[in-house]
Amino acid sequence: MALARGRRAQYQANVWPGFVDMLSTLLLVVIFLMSLFMVTNYIITQASTGKDTMLSRLNRQLSELTELLALERSKKDAAADNLAALQATLLNTEAQNKRLTGLLGDASGESDDAAGRITALGTQLDEQRNITNDALAKVELLNQQLAALRLQLAALNEALEASEAKDKDSQDRIADLGQRLNVALAIKARELARYRSNFFGELRKTLGQRKDFKIVGDRFVFPSDVLFDPGSATLKPGAYDQLNKLAAALNEIEGNIPANIPWVMRVDGHTDIRPISSSIFPSNWELSAARAISVVRYLMGRGIAPEHLVAAGFGEYQPIDSGQSPAALARNRRIELKLTER
Repeated sequence: MALARGRRAQYQANVWPGFVDMLSTLLLVVIFLMSLFMVTNYIITQASTGKDTMLSRLNRQLSELTELLALERSKKDAAADNLAALQATLLNTEAQNKRLTGLLGDASGESDDAAGRITALGTQLDEQRNITNDALAKVELLNQQLAALRLQLAALNEALEASEAKDKDSQDRIADLGQRLNVALAIKARELARYRSNFFGELRKTLGQRKDFKIVGDRFVFPSDVLFDPGSATLKPGAYDQLNKLAAALNEIEGNIPANIPWVMRVDGHTDIRPISSSIFPSNWELSAARAISVVRYLMGRGIAPEHLVAAGFGEYQPIDSGQSPAALARNRRIELKLTER
């Protein structure tokens, strides 16, 4: 029993270390497995985390690629539009090129004319330059002449200032001479009026009391019908006797008028308003003037000095009767004599 106890105790003593070794080995195995599990779990976790990160990065890259693809598509569309516009522009350019080619052919002929014109314009430009040089020389000459004229003007101003002192005395003399001249003219006018009155008085005595001869103011009036036929400027034979008496009276008065009185006998021809148109007298102007000249020529033939005779024609524009009756028309057809100053 004691031996059994001893064996059991020895057996127990021999088993325990092995058990401890086994437990230690098992513990080591467990620790190793746990470590391996933890390492494997860490590796798997890290791998999973890396895959998530990579997946996120890939998603971002995918998004960027999607945006780039959309951008490229928009660029492609814009490029397509630009290509279409360029093709249209190309077609338009080709059409313009054809048109310009045709115009160039037409312009080639005009270029020769343009070259000739340019040459002509160059010649004209040279001529204008020469003219400009001549003009500048003339301007310089004119400036010199202007300076000389200014000097002359200054001298004239001095002379004018000197003459102004004499002007007052001259004006007084001129005023005195004017008064004397007015007095002399008034005296001559009165003398001429007196001779005119004497002349008309002699005509009254010579011609008698004929009612067709009248004195109107300062004029002696002859009816044209007594002297001329209608539409004629030739004196009728019956007019000679009356004109001879007129010439005799005028000759008598002519010798009495002093030589310092400038007098004339004005013979005025007048017609009525009825128009005339002939090869000799295109209008009443010519008829009235021709009748006055006929009277003047006859008086010259009777001894009246031509420097004392004047012929004038007034046509129908100085009537003495505005009526339209035959009597009014006859009164307007007349020859007037007026003794007046020259």
